[in-house]
Amino acid sequence: MNHATVRRTLGCAAAFVLAACGPHVVLPPVPATLPDQSSAADIVLARALAPVLHVQRDEPFALERVVAVVNPTRPIIAYHLLWSHDINGQWVPWAKASDAEEVWVGYDPGSRRATEMWTYWHGDILHTLWIGKGQPAVDVQWGKHGTLPYGVVESDLPRSRTLNLFYAAEFLLLPDIGLGKASHGGPWGFFHSYGRYRDFSRIVELAPRLDAVVTTDDPRQVLHEIFGPRHADKQPWPWTSHER
Repeated sequence: MNHATVRRTLGCAAAFVLAACGPHVVLPPVPATLPDQSSAADIVLARALAPVLHVQRDEPFALERVVAVVNPTRPIIAYHLLWSHDINGQWVPWAKASDAEEVWVGYDPGSRRATEMWTYWHGDILHTLWIGKGQPAVDVQWGKHGTLPYGVVESDLPRSRTLNLFYAAEFLLLPDIGLGKASHGGPWGFFHSYGRYRDFSRIVELAPRLDAVVTTDDPRQVLHEIFGPRHADKQPWPWTSHER
């Protein structure tokens, strides 16, 4: 066996090990009944205010499940999104197989119309007013699913978490993305322009995608039942972190 054959054999063996050891999404069945299940009125409200996702056009991973959580004492609804994978760092055996993201919609209790919105952006909470703007809408980043208020001014993003920095980072992280592809599939990388990286033209409406609507101030139990026991417990509400 020559050296080239040995290298190919070792490469195939490494890919097989990664595919066997890397995390894979295994979701439990959605329970027929849930604790804190919402009333019919709260379900109607959650569907009416469910954001429209403007997903980057080349997004490789599927949106697996969506749970709406109506706060029982404050006029705000949390929308928890579970994507099948993150583009980075998901080939190691201890990584969580899925990617959890959040959007919060505040509303006027009288008119029941959206008044403000918060989105989870890589550890930061982005905040914007939404009075008179109609249906809430967000942009969803390629591969990593960081969520931005629709039409956000890019210069307003945190300096260490701008879109152009993430775009550049994906070229530096091509080996990481390749290992992820060997583990669970997906793309080899993002090989388009920065303009296309900001092309959020794939439309996904959340209203018909809600797997559950619950009314509670602590959704952890419900999220673990629907998203699985290894679900990441991100903050349930935007006021538990610094608002931007």
